Amino acid sequence: MKTLAHHNTQLIKQKAQALGFQFCGISKAEFLEEEAPRLEAWLKSGAHGKMSYMENHFDKRLDPTKLVPGAKSVVSLLYNYYPEKDFAQENPEAPKLAKYAYGKDYHHVIKEKLKEFMSILTEEIGEIDGRVFVDSAPVMERQWAAKSGLGWLGKNTLLINKGHGSFFFLAELIIDLELEPDGPIKDYCGTCTRCIDACPTDAITPYHLEANKCISYLTIELKDELPQEFKGKMEGWAFGCDICQDVCPWNRFSKPHNEAHFEPKDGLKELFNNNWQDLTEAVFREAFRHSAVKRTKFSGLKRNLEFVGKN
Repeated sequence: MKTLAHHNTQLIKQKAQALGFQFCGISKAEFLEEEAPRLEAWLKSGAHGKMSYMENHFDKRLDPTKLVPGAKSVVSLLYNYYPEKDFAQENPEAPKLAKYAYGKDYHHVIKEKLKEFMSILTEEIGEIDGRVFVDSAPVMERQWAAKSGLGWLGKNTLLINKGHGSFFFLAELIIDLELEPDGPIKDYCGTCTRCIDACPTDAITPYHLEANKCISYLTIELKDELPQEFKGKMEGWAFGCDICQDVCPWNRFSKPHNEAHFEPKDGLKELFNNNWQDLTEAVFREAFRHSAVKRTKFSGLKRNLEFVGKN
């Protein structure tokens, strides 16, 4: 006999798919016991660099019931952002931009979908207490996604899905609804070390990321001057970096997204096709309006461009 938890679990997975999420997995909302010592050791080693916010809310990162009192389930979701055409890397002379930043800022796009998701569930099931998250709170997104079987944490520490690779945004519902949890899957990295070998700043060792050496950290999170030790090692990346994903064999299975909001604007394409030396604050504001690149501010992007020798 099918239980209410089973019915609600199937409903949630069906609605997730209808909203465009490629994968949906469920975990019991409980303390991430195995992650606690790993997170503590990572922070103590200083691998998080100047991301001091990572040191905050240690308990909340590990225990979803401290974020949502009474929470019973964590619903993990993956939303594809792999582009059909990698326009930002077509011109070898142009600076490089991480694929996730080609279109509209994913925080806004996915947050709207999550709000709609909660609204649909409330209509179908009744009052649900919970919160939605998309890279916006102390939630260990990759760990929850792995716990629910959506993939495994690769040697580059990213979540890898066996059938579709790793070019996904992660999001969660943490809710007070009893659901049927999924289980984790095995690690399929095997003996492969392509991500480790390809990283030009030596940020990756197996299953460990020195974030303070990562090009994404350096070009986005770090607000100071870029350390001279990385001069000549950035390989043209001006915002983020996709190297460890581009070389990952599992990403040969990546499929183009069908999210109109993630398509690059004409102004951004023009910027990549023309001379970046013409980048002014007005051009920056127009090209990156509603884009995740706004995070660096004009001064930050100029700093990056000058450092990688693209301006």
